[in-house]
Amino acid sequence: MAMASIEIKLPSLARDYVMDDTTEVMRNALLLYPSIANNTISYGRAAELLGMRKMELIELYGRLGIPYLDMTDEEFEEEIQMVKKLVDAKK
Repeated sequence: MAMASIEIKLPSLARDYVMDDTTEVMRNALLLYPSIANNTISYGRAAELLGMRKMELIELYGRLGIPYLDMTDEEFEEEIQMVKKLVDAKK
């Protein structure tokens, strides 16, 4: 995968916490998250850009406390009912 470099300005004392190899994937995923949140790119596209599977990216965000589904309980229940109606309609 071709890589590009970008310059990031941050307090010098923070450098050691964001520049090691173990945080690189997490940092890059977090840099892409705003584009996912505003629907510029999908989770799948972000995962592709990061060189991982979509489920791996979803799990990474989950470990960071970023939910894949950002629905209220009521919205989630509406989705379930809609799926049930669609399934019943195909019978």
